Amino acid sequence: MITVKLTSKAQTTIPQPVRAALRLKEGDEILYAIDGDRVVLTRVARDQPDDPFATFGEWNSEADRRAYAGL
Repeated sequence: MITVKLTSKAQTTIPQPVRAALRLKEGDEILYAIDGDRVVLTRVARDQPDDPFATFGEWNSEADRRAYAGL
């Protein structure tokens, strides 16, 4: 079991074993899920690009870019 202290500004450091287990690195985002009296930390997967339309490869032609450029 790992314990940490909360600072006066309600901050804490994520212990190294937890960072290692979640494969966390600088700039990663963490998801907090509240489940009753427990909180589950999960690393937010960044395998997908930030562009929500990147998965629509069928609309990725030069003709489509010209057609939708003004929208």
